[in-house]
Amino acid sequence: MGQPTLEAIVRGHLAKLGCTVELGTRLISFMQDEECVRAKVVKYHGDDREEVEEIIEAAYLIGADGARGMTRKQLGLTFLGTTREHDFMVVGDIRLEAKGLDRDHWHIFGQMSQDVVTVRPTDELGKDGWNFVMVSHRVDPKGLVRDEEALVKCINDFIGLGDDVKVKEVMWVSEFRPNMRMVNKFGVGRIFVAGGMDKLCAQLHLAHQCFPSSLDAAHVHSPAGGQGMNSSVQDFNLSWKIALVYKGLSPASLLDTYTAERLPVIAEMLGFTTEMHKVMFDESGAGDIPPSNAASTSTSKNIESNLERGIRRGKNMYMLGVNYRSSPIVIDDSGVAAVQHAYGEIQEGILRAGDRAPDAPGLVLIPPHDCALSNISSGSQSNRMARGTRMFDIFASTHHTVIIFTPALVVPFVQSVLATLQQVVPKELVRRVVVLPGSPSERDGHGESQMSSDEDQAIDIEVLVDQEGHAYRAYIVEEQETKAVIVRPDGVVGAVVRGVRGLEQYFEGVFGKKEGMLVLQN
Repeated sequence: MGQPTLEAIVRGHLAKLGCTVELGTRLISFMQDEECVRAKVVKYHGDDREEVEEIIEAAYLIGADGARGMTRKQLGLTFLGTTREHDFMVVGDIRLEAKGLDRDHWHIFGQMSQDVVTVRPTDELGKDGWNFVMVSHRVDPKGLVRDEEALVKCINDFIGLGDDVKVKEVMWVSEFRPNMRMVNKFGVGRIFVAGGMDKLCAQLHLAHQCFPSSLDAAHVHSPAGGQGMNSSVQDFNLSWKIALVYKGLSPASLLDTYTAERLPVIAEMLGFTTEMHKVMFDESGAGDIPPSNAASTSTSKNIESNLERGIRRGKNMYMLGVNYRSSPIVIDDSGVAAVQHAYGEIQEGILRAGDRAPDAPGLVLIPPHDCALSNISSGSQSNRMARGTRMFDIFASTHHTVIIFTPALVVPFVQSVLATLQQVVPKELVRRVVVLPGSPSERDGHGESQMSSDEDQAIDIEVLVDQEGHAYRAYIVEEQETKAVIVRPDGVVGAVVRGVRGLEQYFEGVFGKKEGMLVLQN
């Protein structure tokens, strides 16, 4: 997906939230105090680009204004790393007439250590649209950006298909030098830096209360591995926290965990994308051997192998194993240590607080009147209007989800958890879900569960039956086990607990300690 298409989707979503992206606007300076942030911006109007200064007052400022941006510099954050001056690339979009090039693959011509051009078909530009990336060690790439005729000739020469290839139009072209840098922390006071702001804004429900600038500011890296957009999306880590603090529901200290959780993830991502980049650009030196001797064939194979290794992605690149296990606000009372890199792979059979909450389809929602009037035991199935759902349809960015795994509804653990939730967190901020195992009960009705309609309405729970066993397997729960899992608004497991004390500790970390909180014993 190209950036113009992505931006159109995100801006359309922002419009639904009542937010408009103001183009032609530049951040000049800002100041903050305990109450708000005041940002000075310049807006450019008309064909003559008349400059008009404006002061914007907001509760918070989130800057993602690029490697040269004002936000990071004025905050005094470091941006340590390297710039790969010699790995200069020319990138752009073209309309290409090419016989013999199918539109199902990304085509690569040449060798990264010498001259290479890649062309990727994209229907976003039309049926003849292609995106290209070019690297050359023999031709001045900076000159190609300014000389369209020379650029077209190089593309034709590098592809090497003669008259079968014709560049019909150069739609745009730019230069690119890989930078590998990151900040030492992600914010100071009421001002923060983040990845791609266009992605973050789409998930920020307080768009009218925060002033965002645009592009990257917290971390930049090689495109090797394709981790950029998804890394920026995960900076939603900050948005739900700002929402709670702004509404007075959480202490300002919650915002400190943005740095604590995201910094280790970005540091690891920066490390392995840099190594992938080095492999792709063949720093072994093999590419410096001229292919004009008897060893040219083996040298070429070595170079191609490096390129293939650079393109190939490990499972950690899927980003499903990105985790915040070392976070100061996650709680896990399983008592089993599970060492894992912040950018690790999914560990089968293991789920810890700080991991990505897994999906689980095949859940059957039991209507409230069945909870009140019928005996529900593990394995029973209502004949009434039970409907199917899945975990990903239950989670949302506006609330925590507390999942209670239990073999029956009326057991002390369920009652303790529900009573504790009433004491420690506002009702509207938590969705309460009880999940019963779906396999037949071995207790011949001894697991019966009954709840009165008054009690059901008071605690406002949803009861699900895990008919296909996906939830119990994904969340590593035995059929007769009781366990509570808290899923945060960003889809991360905030806590895995077997008692109410762990539940209290987690919500104290997010919402602060509530005076007069009732402490319940199992």
